[in-house]
Amino acid sequence: MPDLFLAMMKEEWRIHSTIFGSLGFALFPAVVAFFAFLGSLTLPLFRDALPYAAVALLAQILFLLMGVMVGSFGLMGREFMNRRFGQASLVAYASRSLPVSERRIFAAFLVKDTVYYILLYVLPFAVGFAAATPFISLDPAWGLLAFVSLTLAFLMGLSIVCFLSTLYAHSVRLLAGTVVVLGMLALAALHLGAITVSTALPPYAFFLDPGPGPLALALLLILVPSAVSVLFVTVEYPDRTKRFNNSLDPLAERLRALGSAHFIAKDALDLLRSEGGAGKVIFSFLLPIGLIWVCLQVLIRFIPGIDPLVVFAVLLGVISATIYNWLTEFDSFSSYTFLPVAVSEVIDSKLKSYGLLGLLPVAVLVLAATTSGGAGTFLPALAAFLSVSAYTLAVTVYLTGLHPNVMLYSAGVFLRYLLAISPALLLLIFASILDPAYAFGSLLLIVPAALLLSRGRTKWQAWEMPGY
Repeated sequence: MPDLFLAMMKEEWRIHSTIFGSLGFALFPAVVAFFAFLGSLTLPLFRDALPYAAVALLAQILFLLMGVMVGSFGLMGREFMNRRFGQASLVAYASRSLPVSERRIFAAFLVKDTVYYILLYVLPFAVGFAAATPFISLDPAWGLLAFVSLTLAFLMGLSIVCFLSTLYAHSVRLLAGTVVVLGMLALAALHLGAITVSTALPPYAFFLDPGPGPLALALLLILVPSAVSVLFVTVEYPDRTKRFNNSLDPLAERLRALGSAHFIAKDALDLLRSEGGAGKVIFSFLLPIGLIWVCLQVLIRFIPGIDPLVVFAVLLGVISATIYNWLTEFDSFSSYTFLPVAVSEVIDSKLKSYGLLGLLPVAVLVLAATTSGGAGTFLPALAAFLSVSAYTLAVTVYLTGLHPNVMLYSAGVFLRYLLAISPALLLLIFASILDPAYAFGSLLLIVPAALLLSRGRTKWQAWEMPGY
């Protein structure tokens, strides 16, 4: 097990360092720590409007969400094992040629991903916060407490989703039934007043009041689902022949008016026919959006005058840009190299596919407006969403081309991504607090978005993904 774990860690390093250099990958945690440090320095400025307890809750939810997104790899099932590991992470295929069980490989992979993401995100975030404590009159020991509690929140999200992924691998009905039962129990407990934020999120309770009780509950919610996932893991699927009617040409014919019809049709078929289908995108999109909406309901209590719909629209625009990551997840330009196709054509087709899938976040925004009574600010919120979504997408394309899932782990690329997006988002959010109508000013982002897309199409024309 230790040898397998070390081999996977070395392999992860080799993959990323091959693409953008050892230094570029090694400095990624430093970028996270630097921005955590800067963000921590601003805490006293907003203390009256946003107490430290509320900030801690938001941080816990953020890392819980990160664990959920990391753990959701199990939803990709066979495609994930075949496409990602078959091309890059060869250690994970050891059971195919060596006497190594799938259970052992999965356990090593789970531990590797846990350590990997803790070193990339959780530890640097805690270090940045701890470095800022002397400047904001806080006990530096809070840095250690933050690291422990955020690690617990991350692991809780990861383990629970891994558990649900294992249920999904065995039976969709079993997963659906489990989710329904858990949802009903949660609603009943909420109705009876048996659930509070602290009981629902033990790592947060541990941060507020360190003690054996919340720590034991958090570890229980981490270890039990993880153990079940490892014991009942299924990565071998029964062989079955999949047969589909030729849908490419008929679907392309319907999309002919959009241009790049066959590329868009291919994206749609790849998405629908892969394991999990369109549910992968919906799951990875709706879950973070739901958590963001919950966070905004918390913020409303502390920041007077905030319009939750406009702020939600801004954050929705950022999250919706991750749909582009899904469209490029399993597709590589190398599969087109023997065809008379340019990189810019593939990028254009991805943008058009993104535009079609963008109807989903628009529907979410409409639903949020109708259920929250925010119809009066729907138009500025819609303008903010469309502008931020287009600008974030343009920055992603310019900086990462067809490889956002990999390139954003380069320290330099990630730093430029944050510097390009963060100022515009913060300015827009603070302006909307003064007056929601100021959100219409976000339409100015359309100009740099168009310029970045144009340059991005040219920039990535001659770039090739390095071999692993």
